[in-house]
Amino acid sequence: MAREPLLFDTVLRPSPPMNARTLLIILALVASFNVAFALSFILRGAWPVAPFMGLDVALLAWAFRESKIRARQSEHVTLTRDALSVEQQPARGSAKTLAFNPYWVRVDLQPWMEVSNRLYLRSHGENVQVGAFLAPAVREDFANRLKSALSAAKSADFSAARNGS
Repeated sequence: MAREPLLFDTVLRPSPPMNARTLLIILALVASFNVAFALSFILRGAWPVAPFMGLDVALLAWAFRESKIRARQSEHVTLTRDALSVEQQPARGSAKTLAFNPYWVRVDLQPWMEVSNRLYLRSHGENVQVGAFLAPAVREDFANRLKSALSAAKSADFSAARNGS
């Protein structure tokens, strides 16, 4: 059986963090400044401040680690004449795939707060948020490209029905 031709095929990924070497250099610089300040506080008799200076570095290291982990998530959006498929691969855990009929799916880009937006695919009571990790302008561009591809898929279905194929 022939495979249905792809009308749209995109993999969405978050912006990657800096490389590991740069993150280690930043962490080492912050740690050295914190050690210097902690020593100055200890020498002035304010030793209870020192553990909090170490906590600062530990939280920064945790944030760097989480950003590296979160950068592994992705969403694969494919469109054929018969199905719009969204495979969401979280940073941790197993992938989840949702399929929609392209004729009925609605691309809904909603303004959120004053400076952002959210993108949902909606069909027959099912909703899925797509591209939550993207910048608002990138999410809007993706929504416009997906709307165009869906329009093309719908018009292809209509012209195929009119031609009797």
